[in-house]
Amino acid sequence: MAHNYDVVVIGSGPGGEGAAMKAAKEGKQVAVIDDLPSVGGNCTHRATIPSKALRHAIQQLADTGRYRNANYQGLLQSAESVIRKQVDLRQGFYERNLVDVIHGRAVFLDAHTVEVELVGGTKEQYSASGFIIATGSRPYHPPDVDFSHPRIVDSDSVLNLTENPRSITIYGAGVVGCEYASIFRGLRIKVNLINSRDRLLTFLDDEIIDALSYHLREHGVLIRHDEEYRKVEVDDRGVRLYLKSNKQIHSDTLLWAQGRTGNSDRMGLEAIGIKTDERGSIVINSDYQTAQSHIYAVGDVVGYPNLASAAYDQGRFAATHLVFGQCEYHLVENIPTGIYTIPEISSVGLTEQELTTKKVPYEVGHAFFRHLARAQIIGRTTGMLKLLFHRRTLELLGIHCFGSEASEIIHIGQAIMAQKGKANSLMYFINTTFNYPTMAEAYRVAALNGLNRIR
Repeated sequence: MAHNYDVVVIGSGPGGEGAAMKAAKEGKQVAVIDDLPSVGGNCTHRATIPSKALRHAIQQLADTGRYRNANYQGLLQSAESVIRKQVDLRQGFYERNLVDVIHGRAVFLDAHTVEVELVGGTKEQYSASGFIIATGSRPYHPPDVDFSHPRIVDSDSVLNLTENPRSITIYGAGVVGCEYASIFRGLRIKVNLINSRDRLLTFLDDEIIDALSYHLREHGVLIRHDEEYRKVEVDDRGVRLYLKSNKQIHSDTLLWAQGRTGNSDRMGLEAIGIKTDERGSIVINSDYQTAQSHIYAVGDVVGYPNLASAAYDQGRFAATHLVFGQCEYHLVENIPTGIYTIPEISSVGLTEQELTTKKVPYEVGHAFFRHLARAQIIGRTTGMLKLLFHRRTLELLGIHCFGSEASEIIHIGQAIMAQKGKANSLMYFINTTFNYPTMAEAYRVAALNGLNRIR
């Protein structure tokens, strides 16, 4: 006999948590099902939180110069303490809101019932009027690469490395690849970064791409562009990556960071008519509904934008639509990008390339961190803030930041860009008094720099 709920959420990452909290706040009886032994999803246990905690620990090493006894495994311990705190915090959310948490893997038996294999092997059935799938995604594994060998890892299993490699090859120079290139090079490990495209992170502004490439190379990362693998050979002595250009790259470890797959398989979705694409992403409409209108999907399992912050909002919006039959809220038009390389990158809005293609008459304002008193005080002088604005209306069109605390700094500009009409203007930064000395002062400096270009 099935246990009955108003809403069953599958997955306890940001998307699942947002959905569960919203449904519970609206008075619904909610259960969350997750196949991990504790809540938080991939974001907390395998991706965002561990990698960012690890990056912070390595940044502290660079600041203090205390490399002598540092090793990868030791630094991972700092991530473990953060994970435990995050799990405890999130478990408390569910308990206070009377949401039942069920640990096990859910499979749909029909459109209103899932069966869950619990810890210990027993199976229970749970039925609901509505479901929200938030199962996330996992690293893509090409079938010809042996991920069972300990020298070949992905962005999940890299957190379980038992040895400190002397060299590592990272195949894939997307966000994950660039972040881990910074992390491992920060540990003074030899890094080969293999990029299948002609430039790094081509969705970024060209000037930011150039800055990132320069600093990675300056710190010793060897970057190879326009390369594709032909085969991978591995043994107890190391990994050899054969490229189609006839190059061979040998290293102690290979980190595969090329692509992700939605966790939509083995859930019984096909049997109830729910479709997925070639990347495992569940097909949804603008209200996050699948082909079964009472079953919603949010977060990485639906693909773009593949961001934890966006997933939480998607979960809330889907739950709102499930409960009320409508939701007037949608993701913001300009979603900020945060890339936690060393130094980090953040941007929102359009790039110079996009504005040029659209033939928009824009101008540029720069503030270089080396000129800011706060940056000089804290010793973080690498980087810049870049404002793109319309030459005639002074409307902000894009904001791009490279350097310390970029992902925090960006939100000031994001808030102004979100305003309507004349409130979105370069003049806000010129006519506003900023605390001094601060990193936020970069907005005033960049705005004045840009205004001087047109007057």
